[in-house]
Amino acid sequence: MVRKVKNILFIMYDQLRHDYLSCAGHKTLQTPNFDKVAKMGVRFSRCYVQSPVCGASRMSFYTGRYTHSHGAQWNGYPLRVGEHTLGDHLRKIGMQCHLIGKTHMRADKEGMERLGMSETSEIGLRVSECGFDSYIREDGMVPEGPDGFYDDRRSPYNEYLKHKGYSGENPWHDYANSGLSGDGDIASGFLMKNADMPANVREEDSETPWLTSRAIDFIGEQGEEPWLAHISYIKPHWPYIVPAPYHSMYNVNDVQLLNRDDNELKNQHPVYEGFTSNSIGKAFQTSEVRDVVIPAYMSLIKQCDDQLGRLLKYLESTDRMKDTMIVLTSDHGDYLGDHFMGEKDLFHDCSSKVPLIIYDPSKEADTTRGSICDNLVESIDCVATFIEAAGGVVPKHIVEGHSLLPFLHGKTPNNWRDFAISEYDYSMTTAGSKLGLEPRDCRLFMVADKKWKMMHAEGGFRPMLFDLINDPNELDDLCKDGRDPSGIIDMMYERLGRWARRMSQRVTKSERDIRNMRGLSQRRGVLLGVYDGADLEPDLIAKYIGKSEQNHIPDDK
Repeated sequence: MVRKVKNILFIMYDQLRHDYLSCAGHKTLQTPNFDKVAKMGVRFSRCYVQSPVCGASRMSFYTGRYTHSHGAQWNGYPLRVGEHTLGDHLRKIGMQCHLIGKTHMRADKEGMERLGMSETSEIGLRVSECGFDSYIREDGMVPEGPDGFYDDRRSPYNEYLKHKGYSGENPWHDYANSGLSGDGDIASGFLMKNADMPANVREEDSETPWLTSRAIDFIGEQGEEPWLAHISYIKPHWPYIVPAPYHSMYNVNDVQLLNRDDNELKNQHPVYEGFTSNSIGKAFQTSEVRDVVIPAYMSLIKQCDDQLGRLLKYLESTDRMKDTMIVLTSDHGDYLGDHFMGEKDLFHDCSSKVPLIIYDPSKEADTTRGSICDNLVESIDCVATFIEAAGGVVPKHIVEGHSLLPFLHGKTPNNWRDFAISEYDYSMTTAGSKLGLEPRDCRLFMVADKKWKMMHAEGGFRPMLFDLINDPNELDDLCKDGRDPSGIIDMMYERLGRWARRMSQRVTKSERDIRNMRGLSQRRGVLLGVYDGADLEPDLIAKYIGKSEQNHIPDDK
């Protein structure tokens, strides 16, 4: 086994748009530390997630498999017992796999109970934590409503805030994600009118610095054994509120031009209309919301960048930069009012395309430092990349992604994918109920190449199609007017069908295993279609010929 790198820092930011980095072209938001890693490595400019929603996307990042394959297609859907994860693959080749932060994982408790698996056992804990050994698990989802908490598990961050002197049972909300009104009342970050307020928390105690400190603690505790650390930040995900001094760093003059066109609302695709007409879409259609939310979103990213700088300085000071791969990415983007939408949910680039920056410390990567790769990349490629970087062989019958190491080392793999796939199960949203659909029909598929992007919706709806060359902002749905340039729709459906017919569930036997098993049944005594055996090797029929020691046939037969 030849190990390419010793350690891997797999850093994920929640809801970070691909174009909200200065190295990706943002005009007013400066992210010098993201840019630094991009100059040290390769920035992949066409990376698509396998689903534009937290839980489903992350399960694909952690398994290397499409959501169609692993089945955890929305937030709160358990990842079934038995799915191979990144931790399973890496531990097999001698690399430990640790979690610091968020996964949005839900354990398959029914499956564990069926198999008699204890949740407190070593394997039970790993199954519950998506294959990771959890250094600290914090999903940062601690809102409370009339029916209780969104996530009823203990919040380590809440415990930290209490230890630091913040009062109450939920300082995550009351301080870290709320401001303070002039009357001394809690100004919740969930009320977007408060987005321009400073969060009522000391900056050093806010979520992003806290998690950075935990990551530094982890790295400092490690010895010489190789490890992957998944540092998974909660921000810049909503609530959109940030502590001082970040809250005042940006204003409406720093906001990028809104990417939308009134024609998008004419003859809308029914599913698209379901999201533009919901409460989130309507909110982000107003300048009142955007003008306070987007500067806060930018400020949250700026804080993330500063904390990345802090982490990089620590790696440099401890001499770990020379043998540690660094990966920067996100689970999905954020519409922020583009295309008359908020949140994520559909497949426009602001939602389904994410940043992916990889620094490989090995000498083989010296020729590509500071370069941009525009090949079609999918989030499932990360697992394959990590396995190969750790010196392993990618089990292609399980992992559906492809290693990116060739691109990092200045090579283009043969037969690289010519289209990318993303999926979305929106059965849990109000859009599905508004359309009167059964849950099984609330399914969307994206097929995209460098020229075209098509969205297919189950339920008998027409597709959506965008010309990415002539309409890079994805403002003109060609299918609303029945346009189909040169049979592009047929081509995209052929690709979708080809993808759907792929071998995805045969995970217990590899192609090599099957090839090696061909014909072996004869050597185990199975002789089918044989007349007299004259055409077989003598040893194959040796057990079936020769004198019988006894005769039990009646004499009259």
